[in-house]
Amino acid sequence: MLKVAVVGASGYTGVELLRILHGHPEVAVTCVTSEQSAGKRVSDLFPSLRGRCDQVLENLEPVRVAEKAELIFTALPHKAAMEVIPTFLKLKKRVVDLSADYRLQDAGEYEKWYEPHMSPALLKKAVYGIPELRREKIAGAALVANPGCYPTSIILGLAPLLRKKLLDPATIIADSKSGVSGAGRSAKVDNLYCEVNDGFKAYGVGGVHRHIPEIEQELSLLAGGKLTISFTPHLVPMDRGILSTIYARPVKKVTTEQLVTLYNEFYHGEAFVRILPLGQFPSTSFVRGSNFCDIGVTVDQRTGRVIIVSAIDNLVKGASGQAVQNMNVMYGFPENLGLDGLALFP
Repeated sequence: MLKVAVVGASGYTGVELLRILHGHPEVAVTCVTSEQSAGKRVSDLFPSLRGRCDQVLENLEPVRVAEKAELIFTALPHKAAMEVIPTFLKLKKRVVDLSADYRLQDAGEYEKWYEPHMSPALLKKAVYGIPELRREKIAGAALVANPGCYPTSIILGLAPLLRKKLLDPATIIADSKSGVSGAGRSAKVDNLYCEVNDGFKAYGVGGVHRHIPEIEQELSLLAGGKLTISFTPHLVPMDRGILSTIYARPVKKVTTEQLVTLYNEFYHGEAFVRILPLGQFPSTSFVRGSNFCDIGVTVDQRTGRVIIVSAIDNLVKGASGQAVQNMNVMYGFPENLGLDGLALFP
């Protein structure tokens, strides 16, 4: 059994990791930490785990955590992750980091959007963890930077067209909607029930959302040259889910039938990317609680633009499920192990 630790187990991505790992036949969770709730049982915080995961939460002491686990999931906020990850790596442990701390390859870019980086030398060593695109590098990585939720939905949606150089990169617009769990579990006025219920709003408008450099970095690598996109996130009154609608102009005339064929060929054999049939488009309802990314594509006959719609569960394929998928790749487990659950519907 692979011994794993979940560092930062009291947040939404932490409890989602514990839920998924409980059903993984090759894994034993040997350590869970929480700075705010140390000494309590994790099932006291999350009664959904009662009788299945009743471990006592510990303070985050990196050396002690490393003594108990071979792989460490860091489900921490940015900055908090890079304070402990270098120690884990020095102790020869492997890490899947769910924070933003190692997703950007350029330390200057990280500082521009966040703050000065504490371990910039590790940025080039971290592997960006979208298994469908980086499987071979992930397999040998000591540190995997688990992608953000919005970036996952957008990158998977655009990868086939950018790899084939079928889009004008300057024309990409991504319009994304997320459930409230994407903002985390900490108390914020903007996330209170009365602030969110019966509402629908854009935020991070005007190119200021912190996922932008991550999205542009990965799309630029796919396109073979630097690109800039327009990205606007929205908050919708639901717990889970991300729906991204992406628009771009093709470099040559293309039909919807050709797009569907291209996407099916590109993602052939991928366990978690489902390309919808001609004329169908995804809904967050049909991926909720699962590790699937559903994608529908079409051509707007009036404008000639390509439209891609992708749907994921932000806590699963957008965070903890993808983290477990990365772990499976790292340790040579079947990639779908522990992740075969279907969506929760209704």
